This record gives sequence, C-alpha cells and structure tokens, in this order.
Amino acid sequence: MTEIEQFWESFRKETGTEASSYVAVSFGNSPEMADELLELVIIGQKRATASLLREYEPVDQPVPQVGDHVIVADGAGTPRAIWQTTEITIKPLNQVDVAFAWDEGEGDRSREGWLSLHRAYYSDQARREGFEFEDDIETVFERFRIIWPLDIADPA
Repeated sequence: MTEIEQFWESFRKETGTEASSYVAVSFGNSPEMADELLELVIIGQKRATASLLREYEPVDQPVPQVGDHVIVADGAGTPRAIWQTTEITIKPLNQVDVAFAWDEGEGDRSREGWLSLHRAYYSDQARREGFEFEDDIETVFERFRIIWPLDIADPA
C-alpha cells in the first residue's frame, strides 16, 4: 500500500467516512511551489485553487465536483492534507472575483495580484505544452475545506 493510500485509509478509519474515492495532487509545477502553497493550506490561508479546464479534457480525469475528496501532497509526494470540494465555478480566467483571489491566499490576495501571478503561471504552462494562452481561457475555480488531519481541519 502506498503512503497516499495509507493516508486515505487512516482518514476513513478515524472519521468513519463512507467515501471510497479521492484524487491525489500537488500544487504548482515544482517541489518548492508545492511546499509553499501547501504551507498556505496548513496555516489556513489558502482555501481555493484554480486550474485550466483544458487540463481535464485530454485525459481520463473528470472535472472536479462538489463533494470530491482531494489528497494534497508536498513537493516530495508525501500526503499532508485532505480537502473536500465545496464549490466549483467554470468561467474565463479574467472573470476571477476579489473574493476568490482572497480565498486562494497567494501573493497580496488582491484580484490584480492574482491575475498577474496566474497569467504568468499559465503563460509558462502554455509555452511548455504548446497551446495558446488567452486571458479568457476557461478556468476551473475550486473552493474547498480541509477535513483531515483533524488538527488543521476547518470547522464543519
């Protein structure tokens, strides 16, 4: 059994959850970014994330749904937390609102700062993956609550 599977089974046993499926992720595109953004989750500052809709289309990974369980790992691949998705909105990147930028918890938490960080990140991704980045690219805006481990979990 992998470390992620063990983490999931510990969560299920300790909480009595009936959930049987999860997705495992790390933030960003480097171990350092994964650690930095995970730390924002652990301290309670980050309760949202965004991804491009196109990331789900060519693979057999469904678009996130409300109620999903997500194990987030650090830059070394060690599972550190489980979140449950509480809200999904799909809209153009440039339609991000102030509240979402704040909830994502990165940079100065402003809408302008959020757009600047994400334009740079997705432009780099577009160059690496060979697609055209545009400001109105369809984006999955996901809010979540931490449910495991209990010492960092959000109130129910």
